[in-house]
Amino acid sequence: MTYAAGAVKYPAGEEVLRMNLVITGASGFIGSNLVESLWKESHTLKLLSRKPLIGANAPRKEWMYWEPGVPGEWGRSINGADGIIHLAGEPIAAKRWSAAQKEKISASRIETTKALVDAIGKAKSKPKFLISSSAVGYYGPHGDETLTEESAPGSDYLARVCVDWETEAKKAEAHGVRVVLLRTGIVLAKGQGALAKMVPPFKFFFGGPLGSGKQWMPWIHIEDVVGLIIFLMEQEEDRGAFNVTAPNPVTMEDFCKAIGAAVNRPSWANVPASMLSLLVGEMADMLLSGQRAMPQAALRSGYEFKFRNVREAIESLEL
Repeated sequence: MTYAAGAVKYPAGEEVLRMNLVITGASGFIGSNLVESLWKESHTLKLLSRKPLIGANAPRKEWMYWEPGVPGEWGRSINGADGIIHLAGEPIAAKRWSAAQKEKISASRIETTKALVDAIGKAKSKPKFLISSSAVGYYGPHGDETLTEESAPGSDYLARVCVDWETEAKKAEAHGVRVVLLRTGIVLAKGQGALAKMVPPFKFFFGGPLGSGKQWMPWIHIEDVVGLIIFLMEQEEDRGAFNVTAPNPVTMEDFCKAIGAAVNRPSWANVPASMLSLLVGEMADMLLSGQRAMPQAALRSGYEFKFRNVREAIESLEL
């Protein structure tokens, strides 16, 4: 396969394809980390955002305003792109799940994906691939059952959102586009994501598991999230769902012990399920259940995880 932007030589002499990429959600948690890595690798980036970073343009990096369903320059950026990485979506745990917030969570995923696929259909020179976000919430609560990409979807709210989200993304296949679905777990990064909310109580000696602590935590280090996305960009035969999780999920209890060890604090202050339900409402169901998800597809494709042990992963962040 030939990519539009040629190739560059890395210091070790390995030739790596350089691509023209369109990225949504580029200012978000995963997106900002991915953009930094891709830009350093000399890819040319069109970054779509409802809140573009004014003044942050640089050679090979251009921010563009996008409003799904509204024609604009962003739609024309799809034409001639080598690939699209779709990471846009309202944060799941940002607010209590009112009816309006649930609609926002759903629309920010499904409607944006529809808009991208429509733009792909209109492009004269179509992208080779669409890598689109999803989540391990696709499977719903499954207790201790080991889940792979071949496991059936759940039926709760988040599972239904993920199913509809993936369904829209897969429509790009009708345009000859390779579609990869990222069923992402709990991403570990310093000061971001789940750890941004979980670490502060530990530092004040009030850290501990939510509920029983027996629910599974399908964690993954941010470096492996970025690494796996880049790996999947370059694997021309890989398509379909990939669990973006480390090969060794742990229980909430062990996860909290790992945080405690990293910050030299005990993990003892369990938050009762009843209290959590009062605090966050329906969202408590997501926090009190989990998925023992395994990255079967990534391992089968040959991706080598940098972090397989949760304690080593958390300690590397120097919390």
